[in-house]
Amino acid sequence: MRHITLEGMAGLLYLVATPIGNLEDITYRAVRVLREADLIACEDTRQTKKLLDHYDIRKPTISYHEHNEAERSVELASRLAAGTVIALVSDAGMPLVSDPGYRLVRAAIELEVPVQAIPGPSAALTALAASGLPTDSFRFGGFLPSKPGQRAKALEALAEEDATLIFYEAPHRILDALEAVELALGPRPVVVARELTKIHEEFVRGTAAEVRAQLAARDMVRGEITLLIGKATAPLPDDTPIEEAVERLISGGTARMDAIKQVARKRGLSKREVYDQLLREK
Repeated sequence: MRHITLEGMAGLLYLVATPIGNLEDITYRAVRVLREADLIACEDTRQTKKLLDHYDIRKPTISYHEHNEAERSVELASRLAAGTVIALVSDAGMPLVSDPGYRLVRAAIELEVPVQAIPGPSAALTALAASGLPTDSFRFGGFLPSKPGQRAKALEALAEEDATLIFYEAPHRILDALEAVELALGPRPVVVARELTKIHEEFVRGTAAEVRAQLAARDMVRGEITLLIGKATAPLPDDTPIEEAVERLISGGTARMDAIKQVARKRGLSKREVYDQLLREK
């Protein structure tokens, strides 16, 4: 149904969730909308073509991805204003969730073009449901930063978050990410959900160190990955002298500054308090 404005007939923007793996995971409504749309904007037209061919949908497509989003949003907004019905899809899952689309949605709203989200698959929620981690409260963080320093800061900022943490991660960075989780958050329960809804779907569970060891033993880690981290738990009492605890970590290969951070976090202390205690013990 199109929206009528004083200037004439405006179009309609659909945000259509598509399967994250298994092509059967799509709603009847999503298939209908894709068939009725005038144009389908795709993150990767080749990837979307597999889905359209599977359901015998013959509609024109146009690329819309992170590298052309700024200029393409202007073009698509112009078409919406002229009355075109556009369906926006990502390669997998819900559009705009760690994918392009925000600029187009904002432009459509400013033009008073209706925007409708067609719900469906989500890797984050699929992984959470089957993870075995608490689901009463969770925080989705998109992709962790690729640079080690930024990644460490992002995780440390979430150390006190009383929720299950959910991230997307690239297979070639998952080992580094798990190492960062262990360093920043300690031995929390961790789940790596890989290739969700596909033939080789897998859930790897344990602490960050245990999961990392399992994945590191493989020749290569492949597939789409969702990383889930359990809630913070109250630290167990530790009567080991702080200097001994720090030196133990350093002897295991941990840098001195990182060792101090770990000891401080596990004991609920600030880094300054650990520094002061080290001076007193010496």
